[in-house]
This record gives sequence, C-alpha cells and structure tokens, in this order.
Amino acid sequence: MSESTQERPSVPLIADKKPTGEYPLIDNDPHISRVIRYARPSDWLTGAGVGAISPALMMYWEKVSPSFVGKGGFAPVMRFSGVIGLSGAFIFVYSRSCSRFYGARENRREVDMDMREMVDKVKKGEPLYGVSELSEYMQGVAHRQTRYASTFSHVVLFPNFVNHPYHGVDTAKYYRQAELELEAEKNNK
Repeated sequence: MSESTQERPSVPLIADKKPTGEYPLIDNDPHISRVIRYARPSDWLTGAGVGAISPALMMYWEKVSPSFVGKGGFAPVMRFSGVIGLSGAFIFVYSRSCSRFYGARENRREVDMDMREMVDKVKKGEPLYGVSELSEYMQGVAHRQTRYASTFSHVVLFPNFVNHPYHGVDTAKYYRQAELELEAEKNNK
C-alpha cells in the first residue's frame, strides 16, 4: 500500500498530558493575564518578601564590608539588585499561581473563579478563551510550546501570550453550569 493511500490517524500522535494529582486541573496552558488575575494576595506578599532579599543582602554586605567605590558607586548596584529582586518576585508569583492552575497546589478559590468567569462568558456568548488572530496551526504551535512551561520558570520564564482553545480540560462543564443557572433564573421569574 502506498503512503498516499494510507489513512491518517484520527487521534493526535502526542496525547494531551493530564496530571493526576490531589487537586483538579484548571488549565494546563493559562494565559498570562489569567495567571496574574488569579494570583492570591498571599502570593504577592510572599513574592514581595522574595523580591526584597536581593536588595536587603546588598545593604547587609555593604554594612559588613563597605565597597569603597567612591561617591555614587553603590547606587547602580542597588538599582540592579532591585531589578533582580522585582524579577524574582514576579517569577515567584507567576509560577505559584500557575501551579494552582495545574492542580499542583490547593486551588479551591481558583476553581470557583474559573467556573464563574467561564460561565459568564458562556452566558454572554463570548469565546471561552478569547479571540486570536493567529491561524489554528499557529495556535497549536503556541500551545505546544507553553503547555506546563511554568514548571521550568525558575530557569526561563516562558508565559503563554496566545489565546487558543487547547487547555486540557473538558469545557462542557461550563456550558452545563450555564444551562443550570439560566434555568434557575427562568424559574425564579
């Protein structure tokens, strides 16, 4: 049988990976805007503490062993350590929030927020994960590049900036919940 007459498989060659953990998967490739919106205040507070470590260490080291670099020599070092601290704080908050999307951390609050957001979108008739100007192929490429990417964010931060429909969850639950809510609203009138 020639290669051109063989049937192509109807299932993808690489199955979508689904974690089996204690907490439910919300999204295996969350958009960066959702990750930031869903971050908990405790994440931001802890991130601020993580970010303060770098400048605090520089201040401590300057007190213990002054650099004697002359007038204005310490300011650039402090600015740089501040940038390092802010970067570290953001990466900490981003990866911690993503781990809740993946179901690797306790995520009851995020599950409820996700359900509310998606059901509201269904009721308004909006696409669940936004509109993209990219082709379907390029959306798939973006998804394959950033799926579970934050598990490696301590090395390189690679967030998802693309709206696409590939998120590793069954979206039927949002439509079922929207139907239930619309029926309840109809019966209450």
